[in-house]
Amino acid sequence: MATKPPQGDPVQDAPKVAERKRAAAGLPAIGHTLRMAHQQMGVKRTALTLLSVNQKDGFDCPGCAWPEPEHRHKAEFCENGAKAVAEEATLRRVTPEFFAAHPVSDLARRSGYWLGQQGRLTHPMYLPEGADHYEPVSWERAFGIVAEEIAALSSPDEAVFYTSGRTSNEAAFLYQLFARKLGTNNLPDCSNMCHESSGSALSETIGVGKGSVLLEDLYRADLIVVAGQNPGTNHPRMLSALEKAKANGARVVSVNPLPEAGLERFKNPQTPKGLTAGTALTDLFLQIRIGGDQALFRLLNKLILDTPGAVDEEFVREHTHGFEEFAEAASAADWESTLAATGLAREDVERFRRMVLDSERIVVCWAMGLTQHKHSVPMIREIVNFLLLRGNIGRPGAGVCPVRGHSNVQGDRTMGIFERPAPAFLDALEREFGFAPPREHGYDVVRAIRALRDGEAKVFFAMGGNFVSASPDTEVTEAAMRRARLTVHVSTKLNRSHAVTGARALILPTLGRTERDLQASGEQFVTVEDSMGMVHASRGRLEPASGHLLSEPAIVCRLARRVLGADDDVPWEEFEKDYATVRDRIARVVPGFEDFNARVAHPGGFALPHAPRDERRFPTATGKANFTAAPVEYPHLPEGRLLLQTLRSHDQYNTTIYGLDDRYRGIRNGRRVVLVNPDDARELKLADGSYVDLVSEWKDGVERRAPGFRVVHYPTARGCAAAYYPETNVLVPLDATADVSNTPASKSVVVRLEQSATD
Repeated sequence: MATKPPQGDPVQDAPKVAERKRAAAGLPAIGHTLRMAHQQMGVKRTALTLLSVNQKDGFDCPGCAWPEPEHRHKAEFCENGAKAVAEEATLRRVTPEFFAAHPVSDLARRSGYWLGQQGRLTHPMYLPEGADHYEPVSWERAFGIVAEEIAALSSPDEAVFYTSGRTSNEAAFLYQLFARKLGTNNLPDCSNMCHESSGSALSETIGVGKGSVLLEDLYRADLIVVAGQNPGTNHPRMLSALEKAKANGARVVSVNPLPEAGLERFKNPQTPKGLTAGTALTDLFLQIRIGGDQALFRLLNKLILDTPGAVDEEFVREHTHGFEEFAEAASAADWESTLAATGLAREDVERFRRMVLDSERIVVCWAMGLTQHKHSVPMIREIVNFLLLRGNIGRPGAGVCPVRGHSNVQGDRTMGIFERPAPAFLDALEREFGFAPPREHGYDVVRAIRALRDGEAKVFFAMGGNFVSASPDTEVTEAAMRRARLTVHVSTKLNRSHAVTGARALILPTLGRTERDLQASGEQFVTVEDSMGMVHASRGRLEPASGHLLSEPAIVCRLARRVLGADDDVPWEEFEKDYATVRDRIARVVPGFEDFNARVAHPGGFALPHAPRDERRFPTATGKANFTAAPVEYPHLPEGRLLLQTLRSHDQYNTTIYGLDDRYRGIRNGRRVVLVNPDDARELKLADGSYVDLVSEWKDGVERRAPGFRVVHYPTARGCAAAYYPETNVLVPLDATADVSNTPASKSVVVRLEQSATD
């Protein structure tokens, strides 16, 4: 039977610490999954819902974007995916009576965990100017409020339209169409905060800002490098793919500042072996210092160049550009500076080199550990250099694999959610809909926050997500949001962004992935794109949490009609009635989606074209894959300071907190912990169990402080520390971003640790 939400906010500043785990999943994962699912959904609903997750006739998990294999288990989900589904399919409800009992000032004091545990939103809610309570509002009046505020703007560019990765392809296409018909490219999205660095680097070097591999390529690889990524928590179904690759003879190199249980050993709960011994995944663990990856791959490239016969000279000659300049830069790499930058032992780097030279087919996977540094873009370019040297792009079993962290975040970008759209996309949009889209670039996330802070943006509309908690420099972000005239959030559940509002605010409740979507023409489905460019349908099975919910496409269509007026010639009503008509338009605008409705009807969907992968064609400015030769960078630490990376706990998905434990790292009943290498802790006189304030240091001289963190002696790389976000986002300066991509540099924050008043 489902349980009621917590009444009080659990104490989170006294965590318990035990020995970290050396394996992921297994029986504990099954038990934890069922316990959390039953708490939210009850037994019958748990079975009905979980057996539909990631099935060809079911719904796409609202968690990560890892692809599904062709042949699927009946239980094709992971522990954290089940948590995401349980939170959406919960029987708990947030009704107008809840808002009457809880003023916004009370909600603002609550933890993200408490807010999320209250359940599904049931009614559109409105916060009038000067009020402290949300009140129910009709959908018609809600859209009228948005229209009023937009009409009062002096320019469409004073409105910001944010998108979270959960949004379907259909809703995203309609959303960007509405924003551009209004007259703005202010379409920031969560990609700006995660894989924007990957897209920037890959677009320049191989011509496509996406990964170049399919699941089958991992199964055929000789060597898989997993860098800056913790799949055991963030993409658990990836462990099954690594297990299969290992069974086929692949070796795995893990490059990370922290040892992670999921990469040490995987106990696959779907197999008898997995429930006992499991499979050791990592053959070589390179415990690199934060931000040292570019230096590592630069030296590795020099070693390859120095090895006779190691370079695929035919591929380099026929398919690449810039080799000579790159080779000259690589020749300058040396052992002393590389070992200083990486903290690695020479023998480990030599072993990595031998494994590379023994491998014909190599895949490199990465996630936020590589994308959120000042030098992330050249870091990823150096990985591309590494793969190009031996012809490891555009052949089976090899390629680049940026692992996206949110279901359909990649699809949203494909649909045109981008503040810097390609001219070809805008041309196609103009041909199809007969209007001139704006050409001036809009705001990304960081620039949107600056615009709100400076009074240059006045309306903020979010399609999903928890923008306030996800963004950097928390105090600056919250102050910026409070300067807006109107903040609007399309949401399934309560989160902190609903408590940090503009002068007026709206919460618009929407259907979740798990729910049936019934429109005037009948039951609808939506589509998503996974991390490897596979597009497939998603069909909810549950009755909606409330009769007052609208789907995301319906919200966009009704809003667009109300804002743009009756004379706008886009058939918004037709699009709301039948999503197939939206897909017909997508097919004529977005390359690769030709005959969309027929192709997506195929169980499992279809793969989007990828020129480098499919035909070794590189649509770059040079017409070839580009070697690059950026100077090697890595963070330099002042004495007595540590380099902090923000990360997730195991009971967390992005900013959604499912529980207060991090089982694999041995943390229980609390989140305010900082993981510090024992040798660093001794030098800094920090006892295990002592309490400190984390204070970040940046060139602007502003003190940013996160108080009351328990010190945990933990085997991090020397000079490095780690703590959970969003609690530590307050430490990340708004202007500390990656070159080129403008992604917040949340993985390399210089901090000092001061004794806390709570100690």
